[in-house]
Amino acid sequence: MPHPAPRPFSIAARGPLAGRITVPGDKSISHRALMLGALAVGTSRITGLLEGEDVLATAAALRGMGATIIREDDGAWVVDGVGVGGLLQPESALEMGNSGTSTRLLMGLVATHPITTTFTGDASLSKRPMGRVIEPLAQMGADITASPGGRLPLMVRGIAPAVRIDYRLPVASAQVKSAVLLAGLNTPGITRVIEPVPTRDHSERMLAGFGADLTVEETGGERIIAIRGEAELQPQQITVPGDPSSAAFWAVAASIVPESDIVIANVGLNPTRAGLFTVLRAMGADIEEIDRRTVGGEPVADLRVRHAALSAIEVPHDLAPSMIDEYPILFVAAALAEGRTVARGAEELRVKESDRIAVMATALRAAGARIEEFEDGLTIEGRGGAPLAGNAHAASHLDHRIAMAMTVAGLAAIAPITIDDIAPVATSYPAFFGTLDQLTGQA
Repeated sequence: MPHPAPRPFSIAARGPLAGRITVPGDKSISHRALMLGALAVGTSRITGLLEGEDVLATAAALRGMGATIIREDDGAWVVDGVGVGGLLQPESALEMGNSGTSTRLLMGLVATHPITTTFTGDASLSKRPMGRVIEPLAQMGADITASPGGRLPLMVRGIAPAVRIDYRLPVASAQVKSAVLLAGLNTPGITRVIEPVPTRDHSERMLAGFGADLTVEETGGERIIAIRGEAELQPQQITVPGDPSSAAFWAVAASIVPESDIVIANVGLNPTRAGLFTVLRAMGADIEEIDRRTVGGEPVADLRVRHAALSAIEVPHDLAPSMIDEYPILFVAAALAEGRTVARGAEELRVKESDRIAVMATALRAAGARIEEFEDGLTIEGRGGAPLAGNAHAASHLDHRIAMAMTVAGLAAIAPITIDDIAPVATSYPAFFGTLDQLTGQA
């Protein structure tokens, strides 16, 4: 799939951020709501769905396998499902664009259906390894042929009935866990996933909400998630909370730009996703939760964030799974903090949309930060609140979070930082730059 023409963007300090904003619906929950709606018997209605390119790729793939998915005039999405086991043979390859989540979770769905499915993606996604998902699905009986290195394009020849497995995750990965649980939906017996380290639990919450027979136990410090197959899912009304990964950019921006004071409404604060806010508070950030509540089984609050002097910390390794997507923007916060921040234990960053450790190290060094790079993270000597020098170019490597993180860095830079391509931001946050203008008074 060809990538759109690059869209370079330059930004330097604009002054304080102010105002009340909303962020797009949670990407992880949006994917799962569409998938489980497509497997339910009946009509599900989803409000607050993220309408970024990644989620739209999931919707298109599910339509290609028989589900009816329509966006109504009021912005709600209606999904008429085909039932567990009812996915149809797609007429063409499923084009995943840049979405690793779509690819890995849908591989799990189709692996236990008697259909053959080809997955393709853009240049960035085609570099990302899929072996960690291929391994358990192959144990269940699926026949998967991948490109060299376990990469896309790949073909999944599903099997039904599949073989139930007990699978211990070799690495902390919510995507692998979710792929196995989704495959287990159409597998006779009980499929189990053992998690040595807890990961985001959106799949467990939503599967239970749709009526799956699912249990979660903790034994010996491990989580054991068990799902009984050949399920019949019930349609649901889903309200998607705001994505904490998207809110993270504004939380850091307000923290590092003097005199800033913003409110980010309706942010999902699932404890398996909220690690960055824990770390920012430990660094001295002024983040206040307003009207904490539960929406659709997920904890939600409005966040008021005001500028504060940040101090360096050593980021606890056990928080990595709950903030793995937020490390690029954490690196920016650390570059402006007082002292030496150590952010390690995050090897997973090497195989995201880009090598986020190397890419952020290069970009922040160019902007004037002092960085030491390790295999599993970075050590950053902060500037104690002094702005970055800027006058730098940053390569996004087709990675939406790199582009957004370096945009925020530009808000704390004397001279402009130029990002080579901001087009990938549309995969998760199409309105990002409009919100930037709103918060900085340039809308």
